[in-house]
Amino acid sequence: MAGNNDGNQSGSGNGGGGFFSSIASSLSNFGTAMSKSVNGMLGYEGLEVVNPEGGNEDAGAEAQRGRWKAEDRDNYWKMMQKYIGADITSLVTLPVIICEPMTNLQKMAELMEYSYLLELADECEDPHMRLVYAATWFISVYYALQRTWKPFNPILGETYELVNHAGITFIAEQVCHHPPIGAAHAENEHFTYDITSKVKSKFLGNSVEVYPLGRSRLTLKKSGVVLDLVPPPTKVHNLIFGRTWIDSPGEMILTNLTTGDKVLLYFQPCGWFGAGRYEVDGYVYNSEEEPKILMTGKWNESMSYQPCDLEGEPLPGSTMKEVWKAAEAPQNDKFQYTYFAHKINSFDTAPKKLLPSDSRLRPDRSALEKGDVSKASSEKSRLEERQRADRRTRETKCDEFKPKWFNLSNEICPTPWGDLEVYEYNGKYHEHRAAIDKSDHVEEADAKTAEFNPWQYDDSVVG
Repeated sequence: MAGNNDGNQSGSGNGGGGFFSSIASSLSNFGTAMSKSVNGMLGYEGLEVVNPEGGNEDAGAEAQRGRWKAEDRDNYWKMMQKYIGADITSLVTLPVIICEPMTNLQKMAELMEYSYLLELADECEDPHMRLVYAATWFISVYYALQRTWKPFNPILGETYELVNHAGITFIAEQVCHHPPIGAAHAENEHFTYDITSKVKSKFLGNSVEVYPLGRSRLTLKKSGVVLDLVPPPTKVHNLIFGRTWIDSPGEMILTNLTTGDKVLLYFQPCGWFGAGRYEVDGYVYNSEEEPKILMTGKWNESMSYQPCDLEGEPLPGSTMKEVWKAAEAPQNDKFQYTYFAHKINSFDTAPKKLLPSDSRLRPDRSALEKGDVSKASSEKSRLEERQRADRRTRETKCDEFKPKWFNLSNEICPTPWGDLEVYEYNGKYHEHRAAIDKSDHVEEADAKTAEFNPWQYDDSVVG
């Protein structure tokens, strides 16, 4: 979900294939199929409430459901009406009540859960199967993205580090505040992954459309191929009234920039009574745009593949094979977390001498994780005010914020939703970690007492 003062994902590409154009042309016939306007509630005429399960509930009754208290919901609706049609990514401060105890930087790291798929891709000699594994890896994160809680927006200069998982070194940093941009670099013996993450949003009243103006680049080390991702947009339904749910209808395009091969997958929109929800279908194409492998599945369950002919039909004698299945998740978890999401929040995945700017140390995140919503709200406000004070100090000193682990490049990347300024990993984090690992004595900060400190200045006051 988008909102508040900071911000998500990807590149550029072209669609292809009559199969996809025919599905895309019917997109407008879905989405509104389950929409209900609330006309019986004074002051809420025309409000759209969408129930993905269909059903016969009265729209007014459905609108009363959800996690908001009636008074908070009504007050927020009155405040938000003036933003209808606007990009609210940097305009609106959202309340803690709709947040999860995780930041956007941590959520970027959730893609690492099924990194074994990249090991398979790296070791694979078949260039088209290589794309099956890589595309499935990108799809696998959507299980986590379906959560209806909003992650905290990172403070400028905030970081997140991940180790102790599949030999991966992962570093993410909030590199820009307005517009909100995060950057991340991940690497192990099989791959390097780099992303500049930014979103654009459009608030529609009781829903928000989120467009991923980012760039994702994946390099497989054995073959040296470079892959570029363009993900589909996302829509958050029933943001204020009704039960919140998330859909990502549209095309995902993964292009092999080295060979010209590509994957084009279509994320089906949710139709009547949930028909088509979660479903993903498409093909791996060679550089001549001939289909080679069909892919199908559900992004919240599993993906499978099967070799196909030039018409996109399964080859005689071939069988559908499963390539990925979502891991079992905890039952009745308050924030719909996976086991891996809990690991991301824990210090088990933190390196020695964790950076003081790490998301795990945020007091608002920690308070919400412990169930103290009041403290989380006050700490969130305190951090945001400190961030404003840091900016005022920077302006007074005529200083420009410079990220530690990423550099702003000269590259401007075009995306389907606008141009993106690209941040590149500068390699300094590996030097930083190597120096710590070589040190005979490393003072370990107590995670329970360590102070969160992403600030450029010690006190944000000009002397």
